[in-house]
Amino acid sequence: MKGANSADRLLTVDEAAGRLGTGVRFIRRLISERRIEYVKLGKHVRIADSVLTAYVAVRTVAPVRTRRVGYGTAA
Repeated sequence: MKGANSADRLLTVDEAAGRLGTGVRFIRRLISERRIEYVKLGKHVRIADSVLTAYVAVRTVAPVRTRRVGYGTAA
């Protein structure tokens, strides 16, 4: 998930959890398991907004579309 640019907003763990609609514990687990990029500023941890966007994009599952034969045709 490379690509955090210099104009990116750095979010706190609380803000990142709010943006993803998850708990803080989930974000902290992503960080501790090194499953997401983060910035360490002393004892503070920040996550770039673009990193969260990339994380969601990679894990987005497209719907399966099946074509039903005979759907919408008169008998």
